[in-house]
Amino acid sequence: MSSSELKVNKHADKKLAIFLPNLDGGGAERTMLNLAEGLVSRGYNVDLVLAQADGSYIDGVSSSLPIVDLGRGNLVKRFKTVRRLPALVSYLRKEKPAVMLSALTEANVVALCARFFARCPDRVIVNEQNTLSQKIGKESTGIQKWYPHFARLTYKYADCVIGVSQGVVDDLTDNIGISDANTRVLYNPGITPKVRENAAQPLDHPWFGANQPPVIVSVGRLHMQKDYGTLLEAFKLIRDKQFARLIILGDGDERQSLENQIQELGIADDVSLPGFVENPHAYMANAAVYVLSSRWEGLPTVLVEALYCGATLVATDCPSGPKEILQNGELGCLVQMQNPESIANGIQQALDGTAPKVKPDSWRLYDLDTIIEQYIDLLFNNDRNTIYRNTI
Repeated sequence: MSSSELKVNKHADKKLAIFLPNLDGGGAERTMLNLAEGLVSRGYNVDLVLAQADGSYIDGVSSSLPIVDLGRGNLVKRFKTVRRLPALVSYLRKEKPAVMLSALTEANVVALCARFFARCPDRVIVNEQNTLSQKIGKESTGIQKWYPHFARLTYKYADCVIGVSQGVVDDLTDNIGISDANTRVLYNPGITPKVRENAAQPLDHPWFGANQPPVIVSVGRLHMQKDYGTLLEAFKLIRDKQFARLIILGDGDERQSLENQIQELGIADDVSLPGFVENPHAYMANAAVYVLSSRWEGLPTVLVEALYCGATLVATDCPSGPKEILQNGELGCLVQMQNPESIANGIQQALDGTAPKVKPDSWRLYDLDTIIEQYIDLLFNNDRNTIYRNTI
C-alpha cells in the first residue's frame, strides 16, 4: 500500500471544511476547488462551505464534493461573507469538522471569528491569496480598507497562515505582523488533469486559423488589479508597428471603460473582450504571446497555466508571484508595471522570438498531486516542521 493510501485510511473519518465566499470565476476559487476535489478523489471527507452558492464555477463542481450553502439560496451582493458568520458558527457546532481551511481575506477573518464563537474546530488554517498590503492600498473602498486591520487582529489566532508565494508571506510578516514561524509557502495547485485536457482541445476561433496575424492573449477579471488599460495602450504601440490581435478573456466592472478606451485608441477591429469562457487554456496553448499586466497578485494561477500551455510569457514584475513563476526572467519577460512602453517591448521581443522560452517541466512545482501531498501533511499530519519554501 502506498504512503498516500495510508494517509487516506488514517484520516478518512476526519472532516475538512473548506470555506470560501462563493465560487466566482477567479484564480483563488478555482484553485481551492481543485484542492477540494483532489482531496475527495483520495477518499478524504471534505465539505465545500460557501457563504453563498453562486459563481461561474458552481455548475462544474463534482457531484462527489458536498456543497454547504450558508446562504440557503439567498443571494446578496454586499457583505455576503460577514453576514454568514452566525450560519458558519452553527455549521461548525453541528458538523464539528476536525480542520477548517479558508481562503481570501474576508473568509479568513470570518473563519477565525467563527472558531472563537463555536469553540471548534481544533485547527483553522487560513490561505492568503494576494499581496494584502498592495490589494488594500489599491482597493481602499468600503469595508475593504479595514481588511489589514482585521487580518492583524485575527490571523495571529490561526494555526497556520499559508501564503501562495514567498512574496505574499513576506508581505504578511512585514506589514501585518504575522510571525514568520506561523507561516508556510504553498503554491496553488494550478496544473490539473482538466487543465491538461483543456490545453489539448482544438480551438475553433477565426483569429487562430492559418495565415492569421499573431494573437496576444490575457485572462483575468476586468478589474483595476489586472490593469488592462495599460495593456491596451501597449497593444496600440505594437499595432502601430505590425498587424497583431489581442484577446482578453474574463469579465468585470471595468468592461465599459475598457470598451470606451478601445474605441478611443482606434483598435476595435483587433481587440476582443469575449467575457468568461469555459476553456481559456486552449487560447493559451494557441497564443503567440501570453501577457499578465497586473498591478499586484499573490501567485497568478493564469500565469502558471500559461506556463504549462507553452506560451511565450510576458508579465509585470508586480508584487508578488510573477518573478517566482518566471524564475527571475529565465522563463519569460519581466516588465515594469503600469508602463505601456515596457510591456510593449516585452511583447515585441516575444513576437520577434528573442524573449526567454519556457522550459520543459517547469510547471511541475504547481502540479495538483504535488500540492495535495503538501496540504495533507499540513492539514492532517500537523507537520509544523515542514517549511514549503521554494527558492528561485
